[in-house]
Amino acid sequence: MDTIVVENVVKVFKNQEVLKNVSMSCKEGEICGIIGHNGSGKSVLFKCICGFFKTDCGEIHVRGKKAGRDFDILSEAGIIIEGPAYLGYLSGIDNLELLYGIRNRKDTEHLHTIMNLVGLDGKSRKRVSKYSMGMKQRLSIAQAIMEDHDILILDEPMNGLDKKGCDDIRALLLDLKRKGKTILMSSHNKGDIDILCDRAYEMDNGVISNIEL
Repeated sequence: MDTIVVENVVKVFKNQEVLKNVSMSCKEGEICGIIGHNGSGKSVLFKCICGFFKTDCGEIHVRGKKAGRDFDILSEAGIIIEGPAYLGYLSGIDNLELLYGIRNRKDTEHLHTIMNLVGLDGKSRKRVSKYSMGMKQRLSIAQAIMEDHDILILDEPMNGLDKKGCDDIRALLLDLKRKGKTILMSSHNKGDIDILCDRAYEMDNGVISNIEL
């Protein structure tokens, strides 16, 4: 069953066609990857899927619901697209508690567990402003998975991570797949695609094509 379906999507900014008749799909319970350099259109596609951008042509369906008709902003998914604006004067756990509390009852123990899963100390009072780039990326991944959504949309989840960090997050994503999560991710590193993905696409200058794995 296809969880995410993109059909003939076009997106134009200031007379520049950024997405050019893009079609792709991601099946339930698989990791689907898109590889491409910066500026290739990956992030724009992800923002269209999440409803942050409206398409100029074509259709996007998530779990059978049409973007722009059945939902405006995709809420039932864990999402990383660009770095979230965390409050730098608060700790990682405090930031997560604020965000988690928007739609959930307070559960500090659960958030400690999530932070430990991504390799952060949930009990640390270190301010996010003092976090390294890799720590901030781990916190972003924690935010994406903390509500236990069945769909994860992760734009460059390995960004800013060192080799150990990449290995840790790759193992985490494979474990989430084993638990039945559907994961759409992008990367500029073919190693991520080869290790993690069940199907893959390459995006170049707004054009998407299949990759044989």
